[in-house]
Amino acid sequence: ACGVDAQALPLLGIHPSPDAQAVLHARQQLAFCKAVMFVSPNAVAGFQAAAPLPQPWPMHTLAVAPGPGTAAALQALGVPLSHIVQPPADAAQFDSESLWPELERHSWAGQQVWVVRGEGGRDWLIERWKEAGAQVRTVAAYRRGAPLPTPAEQAVLHQALAQADRAVWLLSSSEALDHLLPLLQEHAPAIDLSLWVSRAQALATHPRILERALGLGLRQAQVCRADLASVVASYNRIHREP
Repeated sequence: ACGVDAQALPLLGIHPSPDAQAVLHARQQLAFCKAVMFVSPNAVAGFQAAAPLPQPWPMHTLAVAPGPGTAAALQALGVPLSHIVQPPADAAQFDSESLWPELERHSWAGQQVWVVRGEGGRDWLIERWKEAGAQVRTVAAYRRGAPLPTPAEQAVLHQALAQADRAVWLLSSSEALDHLLPLLQEHAPAIDLSLWVSRAQALATHPRILERALGLGLRQAQVCRADLASVVASYNRIHREP
């Protein structure tokens, strides 16, 4: 819609919760929690698939989102915007560090908090909550793994590799990057990986993702905010401005 020829090529495989009963137990506790954090839209979708969100959303429970994508997923399932805590729209990054100042406005001593995420994950925000006196529990609503590209996605991959000087990779997950080079080796074994990583252009939606990309040798990677306007502006700077 913004004039960018964009196609999706998942670098993470998202699979059902490894323990649906644990998700159901968390669902039964929502009304007794001060807050429930969903770390991503995948966390919202995985939770909804295993144990649908209550209707209506509990009046005294905050739904916490690290960014607008997760907030939109919660709203789509009926969570009122007034119950959602998220970083400000002009935050430099949509992450735990930008979210915590919004959460600090509340009292957490003795309060119950659930974090809905995939298996594992970053614990920075959990540590801040615990320091503030909250009792935090986590539940895995989905499982991350290597992607299983469809024939159509394999075609997108080969198209991107054939147009290395034009393709821009939008990278939104550090973990997903771990699957990038193995994916290329499996589905494009003839490619010269060292040459490709030196030429590939990429946008990373967080400094941590940029750091991982540079570590893999993607020297033409740069960081941009994880919102549509910033991505389009960064793309335009790469390809359209003189």
